Amino acid sequence: MTDENLSEDDPGTALFPQFETDLYRMITTEVEGLTESQLDFQSERWEWSKWSIRRNLSHMASGDFRWFLIRWGRQLFPDGLPEVGDPEILSSPKYDRRLDEDHYWDVDDIKGKLRDGLAMCWSILSGETVGSLRSKELELEGGGPWANYPLLYPSALRRDPNDASRFYVTLEATFQHRYYEHITHLYNIQRLKRAQGLAARVEVPFEGYWALPDWDRSEP
Repeated sequence: MTDENLSEDDPGTALFPQFETDLYRMITTEVEGLTESQLDFQSERWEWSKWSIRRNLSHMASGDFRWFLIRWGRQLFPDGLPEVGDPEILSSPKYDRRLDEDHYWDVDDIKGKLRDGLAMCWSILSGETVGSLRSKELELEGGGPWANYPLLYPSALRRDPNDASRFYVTLEATFQHRYYEHITHLYNIQRLKRAQGLAARVEVPFEGYWALPDWDRSEP
């Protein structure tokens, strides 16, 4: 089903079916069976290889909590945040946009939080309609990735008419960003595997950030 076939009353899950099982299946399949040294390989040779597979996973797991629990939380969960863990641990200021590595270092623990985050996303989508995803807005400064990549988000932002530095992004565009983040970091994981002589195991959809014309798609 394409966006053009959807009505405003269709469930939010129809816009982002990948969040139900596809993303978790692809990501966990790609990292299955890797050794500790393979998970922790990183290199200064390429910009994309400065984070190991483990840290890419941690970033992916943290991201859904950072956006939907911390930034969107009050609006999406007016009766109280879901019991998914301490936000300070899920988005640790000690570790750059990753889970707190003092609590989440074992890959199975990281995959567990990735699963929890994607389940939270699916729960949010299940409670929204296409119309509500497109009408709910979050205020932010600077425009974030939506301002940085206008090719991907031609109509995601609404500028505050009274303050040029303030923007409003829709819930739909936030989910689009999270989907693109997941598949782009999955592509990075595959490159980190290839740098170690390991074959990729899944096909990553060629869309989103890593499909942009000027994106660094260098290979080992």
